[in-house]
Amino acid sequence: MTSDNPGQHQVVVVGAGHAGGTVAGVLRQQGYAGQLVMLGDEPDPPYHRPPLSKKFTDSASVQWLRPAEFYTDNDIDLRVSQSVSRIDRDGRYVMTDAGERFDYDTLILATGAAARGLPVPGHDLDGVLSLRTLAEAETLRHSVRAGARIAIIGGGYIGLEVAASARAHNCDVVIVEREDRLLARVASPEFADVLSGFHRARGTRIMTDASVVEIGSAADGSVGFIRLGDGTVIECDVVLVGIGAVPNDTLARQAGIECDQGIVVDGAARTSDPSILAIGDVTNRIHDGIGRRMRLESIPSAVEQARQAAAVVMGTEMPKHEVPWFWSDQFDMKMKMAGVKSDGTHAVLRGDPASGSFALFHLAADDSVDSIETVNAAAEFMAGKKYLASRVRLDSLKLADVSVSMREVLLDSYLAH
Repeated sequence: MTSDNPGQHQVVVVGAGHAGGTVAGVLRQQGYAGQLVMLGDEPDPPYHRPPLSKKFTDSASVQWLRPAEFYTDNDIDLRVSQSVSRIDRDGRYVMTDAGERFDYDTLILATGAAARGLPVPGHDLDGVLSLRTLAEAETLRHSVRAGARIAIIGGGYIGLEVAASARAHNCDVVIVEREDRLLARVASPEFADVLSGFHRARGTRIMTDASVVEIGSAADGSVGFIRLGDGTVIECDVVLVGIGAVPNDTLARQAGIECDQGIVVDGAARTSDPSILAIGDVTNRIHDGIGRRMRLESIPSAVEQARQAAAVVMGTEMPKHEVPWFWSDQFDMKMKMAGVKSDGTHAVLRGDPASGSFALFHLAADDSVDSIETVNAAAEFMAGKKYLASRVRLDSLKLADVSVSMREVLLDSYLAH
């Protein structure tokens, strides 16, 4: 994908989120001298999305990915409020809804994901919110006030983060989850059980095995209640739908690019079209450290793929795959997780959840580290992330003993194997 005359080469990035903003910056930092256009459908330049759910109640929490002058200083043609409607792969150009054409030598799709909708009556009432954009975070912020009744549909990390912030502002909060536990797709049962206890102890009501079948209106036409499948009615002023995200791959599908629950890419962000790369939440990627294909919705994954795409454009050495990791802030809990839990692992608890600091190590059958989940345990997280990368085999008994340092646990492991 490199050009014989890099100064004449043109890269078009569709999507001005974290992935798109990162790849544009990395390209310039690595000396890319060609034309660089970034098209974003939101009215804002790239910003950090995690604070949307973690700190949405703070009006000053907006964190721009780069200062405004970065784009002009680095000759990045950033176009906001520009929705791309079509990719012409034969002609190598994209068209916007406004009818503007942008030619490319390399196209990078960083279109992200959208909140999954809830197809029940009343889903479009005033007061039914989702949380993927800055504008949605601002709407939610104005809805959170002392005494407000907030129903959160979906017990994933977004829902739990919002619940924590809302409870801190003395809102009445109920989480409704259709599975039999919280975080069913993304956390171990042991970890989810501890987090559920933390939230309940802080006043959040949690209802599992519960499905919402209707969102009803109040006298003024806004949200007034939700109705569950068993007939239970929960009165509320605000409904936040947080039941996952779907990849924004429609543009790629319409262009005939291979998609399967996201844009299919290899370990270097390449799509089925040699002139088109894809990065971030929209991708269904292969990851050496996981050993299977999946969508990873995380900032570290988006940054890693941005570096991969930049390496392809520049013709430089491909960066090594990093261990996938994630984080979440809730109440006074700083959670960090690494790896993706596999079947057939066994959990080893290090520390006491009641103390507010602990780690769950998930070990494979050969006692190598498969994944790790931590709360306020920075040392365990950093060590576990390293052990996961090297597939170190650990002694379960010593790992569970907090009187044995992580360094000693590792040393004993080397001596034993």
